[in-house]
Amino acid sequence: MSRFVDIRIDPAIVRRAARGDARAHEIIYRAFSAPVYSIGLRFTRVPAHAEDLTQETFVEVMRSIGSFRGEAPLGSWIRRIAISKALMLLRSAWQSRGQQLDEGWEDFTPQRGQDGNAAPDATIDLDSALAQLPPVGRTVVWLHDVEGFTHREIAALMGKTESFSKSQLSRAYQRLRPMLQVDEEELADSKTTAGTVLGSC
Repeated sequence: MSRFVDIRIDPAIVRRAARGDARAHEIIYRAFSAPVYSIGLRFTRVPAHAEDLTQETFVEVMRSIGSFRGEAPLGSWIRRIAISKALMLLRSAWQSRGQQLDEGWEDFTPQRGQDGNAAPDATIDLDSALAQLPPVGRTVVWLHDVEGFTHREIAALMGKTESFSKSQLSRAYQRLRPMLQVDEEELADSKTTAGTVLGSC
């Protein structure tokens, strides 16, 4: 899981932020802006879009922080807002191209070495491999293997069914396997693949 849950904010700061205290807003922004930006970059792969998403996320955070009840860590709450904003951006971009969320696999072309096999360093460069997946497949892998979301939670976030999430994850694994030169058991182990490589970023 990403760094959100490791960041602790004094409840007094949260209460001040809910009352509109600008200094409290700044403290929260400084604490969480980097991991929010990281989410934006993971989803969009474009720094400018990630910056826009970061700003949109914190506008929503400061607007809604009065409704935060502290039942979960503040970081988890902000993380969910950021992911929701990122998915909205993803859906908007996809729909503007006249595509559905489950399209895009046909355009996927894994990079190969000169001998036609996976690139020699593919076994250690999972991040680059994921970057070649269609946005939705990459998103599902990241949410499931790095952020620890269940298929039910992913389905709710994306407005889809659990079977959609499972199908996207399976198709992503199928495409990643020849690139990473690992067997099915290794690829399915998120603790040693996506969870380790991406979670450290």
